[in-house]
Amino acid sequence: MAKNATSTSPAREQRVAVVQAAAVAFDVPQTLEKAADLAADACREGARLLLFPEAFVSAYPRGLDFGAVVGSRSEAGREQFRFYWESAVDVPGPAVDQLGAIARTNRTHLVIGVIERDGGTLYCTVLFFGPDGGYLGKHRKLMPTASERLVWGFGDGSTLPVLETEVGRVGAVICWENYMPLLRTAMYAKGIEIYCAPTADGRETWLSTVRHIAQEGRCFVLSCNQFARRRDYPSDYATEFGDDPETVISRGGSCIIGPLGQILAGPNYDSETILTTDLDLGEIARARLDFDAVGHYARPDVFQLSVDETRRAPVWFRNSAASDAPVPPIDETDAS
Repeated sequence: MAKNATSTSPAREQRVAVVQAAAVAFDVPQTLEKAADLAADACREGARLLLFPEAFVSAYPRGLDFGAVVGSRSEAGREQFRFYWESAVDVPGPAVDQLGAIARTNRTHLVIGVIERDGGTLYCTVLFFGPDGGYLGKHRKLMPTASERLVWGFGDGSTLPVLETEVGRVGAVICWENYMPLLRTAMYAKGIEIYCAPTADGRETWLSTVRHIAQEGRCFVLSCNQFARRRDYPSDYATEFGDDPETVISRGGSCIIGPLGQILAGPNYDSETILTTDLDLGEIARARLDFDAVGHYARPDVFQLSVDETRRAPVWFRNSAASDAPVPPIDETDAS
């Protein structure tokens, strides 16, 4: 059973895959069908863990402005948001059930980016599934970047799992969250071994980022971005990228990095692809001989990090029928 990791895993090899592909933008059923086909392809190559890109189900809205400028929002932009909201998924919900079925059919761990709908708010979220199809948890992006903040809400500390699985301790940090050093430190402290970094960043500098994280955390980093062309989006998609169906909108750059920063697979900037490699988790212990960011290199006498993992809900209800509802945190300074 998956749980937050606390113990050391034995050295062993596991085959993993990153799936660099485009969503069928804003179409959940077709995107799920494509995800099922791609998962089957990856598992035929022996992969026991699959990572799909950020916002794969069912779109990263690159180029959209949602009709917003400081002090004004347009009716057309509001309609764009309605359309985007309609193409998001509920957690739990039918799309989550289908993703679980994909994991179960292929007997693999599945880590996949989705746009999660919760009431009137959307979140950029990663979902985790086990090889039995069980839903293991989620991570909501803590800090959407720039204009993403207009259409995505902020996650909180309650969705920062590192899960103990048969392939190692698995967690996810999304796109530019990876530039948050304190978040990285929290993941290292949870003992992450397979650090999943789904992203929408295809710049050359991203490769330097994930190589640094792998070497800093002494962990394997799986980075996965969409490779998408204009034709992967609707014909009436209002974007600055024009109407040429072959125009590349997201160029990929997916890769797999070892715990000393070595490139094990990728990066690929040319096409949709599936990158696979075998991970020897014993490399993690060997890499920590001379550096452990949250161990012998940490200097807790000088630096300390406090992480609040309580759920932050805007409204709390207390009644006997909702005994499983989260309890607001207690301010111990006021306790008698």
